[in-house]
Amino acid sequence: MIKINEINNSKPYDYFENLYKKALEAKQKNIEALAISSYSSKTQEVSSRFVNLKYIIDEEWIFFSNYQSPKALDFESHKNVSGLFFWQNINTQIRIKARIKKTNKSFSDQHYKTRTKEKNALACSSNQSMQIDSYHKVIENYDKVMNSGESFEERPNFWGGYSFTPYYFEFWEGHKNRLNKRQVFEKDFNIWKEYVVQP
Repeated sequence: MIKINEINNSKPYDYFENLYKKALEAKQKNIEALAISSYSSKTQEVSSRFVNLKYIIDEEWIFFSNYQSPKALDFESHKNVSGLFFWQNINTQIRIKARIKKTNKSFSDQHYKTRTKEKNALACSSNQSMQIDSYHKVIENYDKVMNSGESFEERPNFWGGYSFTPYYFEFWEGHKNRLNKRQVFEKDFNIWKEYVVQP
């Protein structure tokens, strides 16, 4: 589930919210799974991975991650990202282009306190995406942190939120014979332009 709070009342957000409700009614699994693609100015490579989108607040879309991970370094080097939802139960994909930044520390602190001890222990025990000898070592590190007696109530500085603000949406809805509907909203000088593109 995505926590939606005071969502922006512009047309693309209404469009998104209607599809989201439709997907919920269709019992879409992993509805919060969002593929985020980033670009590294250093390696000149594009990388994609799924994250769990946690919040939409007005125009901000928020997820959380390790600030020392490869994607975090990508975000530092290049502020533009793209996102993609695919909701199979309603045969819909939603493409997003956006600019990304870190959330403020207090928001990250607040969210961290809502998480389970187990999740926070993992965040503290893992150097996300860094090479390690074996999966057994991953478990060993986790168990060591879990049994350390820490309460994990205080967020570590290397973990926190990311917020992105979309400037482009494409709502793709699949139809018979590939007569797919593709509705686009693109922001230009703070005005949303609306148009349709061909399948």
